[in-house]
Amino acid sequence: MSFPRILIVDDHQLAREGLRAVLDGAGADVVGMASTGEESVEMTAALEPDIVLMDVRLGDGIDGLEATRRIQSLGLNTRVIMLTLHEMPAYVREALAAGAAGYVLKDTAIGDLREAIEQVMAGRSALPLDLVGAAMRAPSRPGGQSDPAVLLTPREQDVLVFVAEGRTNKEIARELGISPATVKAHVERIIGKLGVADRTQAAVLAVTMKSAAS
Repeated sequence: MSFPRILIVDDHQLAREGLRAVLDGAGADVVGMASTGEESVEMTAALEPDIVLMDVRLGDGIDGLEATRRIQSLGLNTRVIMLTLHEMPAYVREALAAGAAGYVLKDTAIGDLREAIEQVMAGRSALPLDLVGAAMRAPSRPGGQSDPAVLLTPREQDVLVFVAEGRTNKEIARELGISPATVKAHVERIIGKLGVADRTQAAVLAVTMKSAAS
C-alpha cells in the first residue's frame, strides 16, 4: 500500500522534522507541517490531506482536540489521528468526541503507525483498546453509570454485537427479523448513548466491553 497524503501537526520543530524524516523513509507523502491548531485547520482546508497526524497538546491558541473538531466541520474526507505522548484516558475520550479516527502514542514503532494509518484509510478506527476501555469506564455517563452497556436496551445490545462483527444494516435486519430502517435507528441511538462519533467507534467500544467482561 502506498501512503496517503499526510499533514503533520506538532508545536515542536524537532518533532515535526523527525516524524517527517521517518515517514519519508517509509515512502510517505507528507504534504505539509503545521505548528499550531489554527494553522492545521487552514492547511487542511487548503491541502485536503487524507490524514492529519495531530498532537493533542499544542502551544498558543487552540489545542489539537479543538483543531480536530474544526477540521471535521470542514466536511472533507480528511481523517485525524492523534499522535501524542499523553497516555490519558480523558484525552482518548475527548479525541473520540472530537471525531478523531485514531489515537497513537509517539513511542510506537513506525510499523505500528503505518498499520494505524492503513486501518483509518480503510474506514476503521485505530485506537488503543486499553485506553479506550479506561476512558469509557470513567464515571461520566448519565446517572454516574460506569458501564456503557447498561445504557442500552436489550435490542440495542443485540444490534451492537452485530455492528462489532462488521455486519451491515441489511445483514443485521435479516438476523433480527426487523427492517433496515429500524436497524439504522437503533445504531443512531447506540452512537448517541455511548457518546462515540460513528459505528466504527461503537464497534471498538463493544470489543472493549467484551474483553473487560471476559
